[in-house]
Amino acid sequence: MFYSPPTSINRIQSRLLSLAAIFLFLFSVILTTAPAVRVQSWQTDYLWQHWVGYATWLVAIIFANLQTARRLPYRDPYLLPIVALLSGWGLLSIFRLAPAFGFRQSIWLLIAMMVIVAGLRLPHDLGFLRRYKYLWLTGGLLLTALTFLIGTNPSGAASPRLWLGGFGFYLQPSEPLKLLLVIYLAAYLAGGVSGFSPRLLLLSPRLLPLLAPTVVMTGIALFLLALQRDLGTATIFLFLYAAIVYMASGNKRILLLTSLGVIIAAIIGYSLFDVVRLRMEAWINPWVDPSGRSYQIVQSLLAIANGGLLGRGPGLGSPGLVPVPHSDFIFTSIVEETGLLGALGLLLLLGVVAVRGLRTALRAPDSFRRFLAAGLTAYLVSQSILIIGGNVRLLPLTGVTLPFVSYGGSSLLTSYLALFFLLVISDQEQTQPAAFMPLPRPETRLYLQLGGFLLSGLLAAALATGWWAFYRAPDLLARTDNARLAIADRYVPRGLILAEDGTPLAQNQGQPGSLTRQYPYPDLGPLVGYTHIVYGRSGLEDSLDPYLRGLQGYPSLDIWWNHLLYGQPPPGLNVKLTLNIDLQNHIDEILRGHNGA
Repeated sequence: MFYSPPTSINRIQSRLLSLAAIFLFLFSVILTTAPAVRVQSWQTDYLWQHWVGYATWLVAIIFANLQTARRLPYRDPYLLPIVALLSGWGLLSIFRLAPAFGFRQSIWLLIAMMVIVAGLRLPHDLGFLRRYKYLWLTGGLLLTALTFLIGTNPSGAASPRLWLGGFGFYLQPSEPLKLLLVIYLAAYLAGGVSGFSPRLLLLSPRLLPLLAPTVVMTGIALFLLALQRDLGTATIFLFLYAAIVYMASGNKRILLLTSLGVIIAAIIGYSLFDVVRLRMEAWINPWVDPSGRSYQIVQSLLAIANGGLLGRGPGLGSPGLVPVPHSDFIFTSIVEETGLLGALGLLLLLGVVAVRGLRTALRAPDSFRRFLAAGLTAYLVSQSILIIGGNVRLLPLTGVTLPFVSYGGSSLLTSYLALFFLLVISDQEQTQPAAFMPLPRPETRLYLQLGGFLLSGLLAAALATGWWAFYRAPDLLARTDNARLAIADRYVPRGLILAEDGTPLAQNQGQPGSLTRQYPYPDLGPLVGYTHIVYGRSGLEDSLDPYLRGLQGYPSLDIWWNHLLYGQPPPGLNVKLTLNIDLQNHIDEILRGHNGA
């Protein structure tokens, strides 16, 4: 079996990029018209700022497509289109949530593309990475250490100070440090020590002494991250160390020792750091304090439940109710507006990244590039699983970003550098992978195990998302702390509660977008009840809520059609009581002033 000729590779990549551009164009059009759809009127203000992001993305991707076609003729044609779709989807979502951050992300996207295009002129054997492995990692460690002296926080908060820079331009050194660790481990394990080949080195009984340099360098990085309380990045470091060393050795003791290290680190972190203790408690039982320490995760689950199967529609949800929706919880924001279907699509794209990345590793021409490709794939996909798992309460919440999707210049640049190295490694004409050392079992089994682990993590995230979006959604949406119901009442006219003669006992006031509930007869409050953004509902407003909200009483097709078009139910149905308002007023007047009447 031979590689496709460059013309076929170019055609596949161009067509996939065209499909991504069409999808994002339609997404942008829907975002623009979302305000009109929400109020069901063309007389409203439209959203236009995200078109700057789309234009930036389009120019950057066209340029990257041309340059990779020219300088990497035998590259993997699927990696760039998938990553382009992920980053474009994330960019438009950031513009929808926080336009100011969207403009910054657009600038970082251009910077990332310029770095990649410049990197295409470097030697494609990546020898400069391998030769200076200690220099690269030491430089990353020094930059991370500098945050203790001159670190800052772009938000202006006193802590954590994990960034370097100022005047609107900030770099978080822990992001490129992940990439530098992968490069260092791949180069060290591919090089061997004292005449040993990589395989013999790691099958040697002197395993731990031979790995001592990697343990020291990784340990220094973990120590700095622990001092910064950047425990999410520290978790990724431990996983990457275990994954790459296991890829190089097949020694299961590495996995056992690393798992033990994670457990010990979790126990120590729970004992010493308040932030770890709070996140663990919020993960175990978020319902104890849903308005306090568990507010983020509870609102995240409510947003997923609100999305359901198809989502509310781009621009029609309420993802802003979740703190930091453009960064830590951007997956939740996407699910609320595109539903379980959108979540599965995003997870499927990450799964393809895992498969194509490991395929690139198996076809690499030498051990260094093989380990590097496997490590980069593990980095991108494992970090995605970690943050998505935190969003859906599959794992404790961590403060890492969703690669290519979340807001964060350092994260975006680092992720695109990882993509660049994968593209360079995949640019091979050989029909067979490099020769492996003779082993009792195929070395490809190790890569299949890593791929199976990563895909299992993505599958678990998909199942957890489906659990909250479908099975638990009715219970979650009925909670009194679900502010999305009150927001919906501002846009969808709630059904009237009428007396026998048609006199309104509960009615709406205002226009869609600013609707409020009015009660002309306060004395009937115990019967009619109320609906309130803070205090929930009571009385008939509560017991008849599905009809008053338009969720029942209509044909199922009408409800589904309104949800598909507008992301909301049809106008609520009126309810007429048998209560005679004249008789009620007469009785009230007679009994007025009598206690207990």
